[in-house]
Amino acid sequence: MKRTVFFVSDRTGITAEMLGQSLLSQFDDLVVDRQALPFIDSAEKAAAAVAMINMAAQTEGVRPLVFSTVVTDEARAVLHTANALVQDFFEVFISPLESELGLKSSHTVGRSHGMARTEDYNRRIDAVNYALAHDDGVTDQGLEGADVILVGVSRSGKTPTSLYLALQCGIRCANYPLIPEDLEQMRLPSKLQRYRSKVWGLTIRPDRLHQIRSERRPDSTYAALQNCRSEVSAAERLMQSHGIAFFDSTNRSIEELATVILQGAKLERHLF
Repeated sequence: MKRTVFFVSDRTGITAEMLGQSLLSQFDDLVVDRQALPFIDSAEKAAAAVAMINMAAQTEGVRPLVFSTVVTDEARAVLHTANALVQDFFEVFISPLESELGLKSSHTVGRSHGMARTEDYNRRIDAVNYALAHDDGVTDQGLEGADVILVGVSRSGKTPTSLYLALQCGIRCANYPLIPEDLEQMRLPSKLQRYRSKVWGLTIRPDRLHQIRSERRPDSTYAALQNCRSEVSAAERLMQSHGIAFFDSTNRSIEELATVILQGAKLERHLF
């Protein structure tokens, strides 16, 4: 089954897409054509969106799905005239909350992903800059300011996990590769010794590491399956010998990895 899905918002549309995708992921046999319609913040823009939605319904012969986080009443009213199944998250969630709390919502556009909370926004940007500056062991300057330091063999998922922790959680995360010299001597990089309490590890199944490295450097010793097996085994022994908790990235998404690291390190996720 194939359906066109519109994610409509008066700002970036990130919330509509996240919530909508979470719901759609429950339908294994559904093939989705995604259409993002951000910045629908007036009745006129909503009317133009409805025209696009109705055109899709006419062309495909089936109603599209619409996930909306539009706040303004005028634009929402127009959206509800579309020939579509409209999932209005504002109506679904805000109205019951107003009834329960006995309060009226502010109907303010852009609260979730705007810059209203300057301190929180600046924290996220600082964390991203920190992760980029401390990627792949490029420097040991400022490690005292890290919330987390990730270690693991090359291509085990350290960089994407670090950036996710920074961008989505506001966590200052550095990462260091465990290089052959470290593995031969069974030692933690000397630069990290004094920050041992902040260090967490990632590992990966050798066959998956072989696949990833082969895409980067095909037919190299670096990517050879036997070398991958040797490095992963040595890295796991090293981390165990130093009491470093590590997580397998093979079948975990970066969201899952970030969550288990936050839990293990007892760090607070900063939402934006």
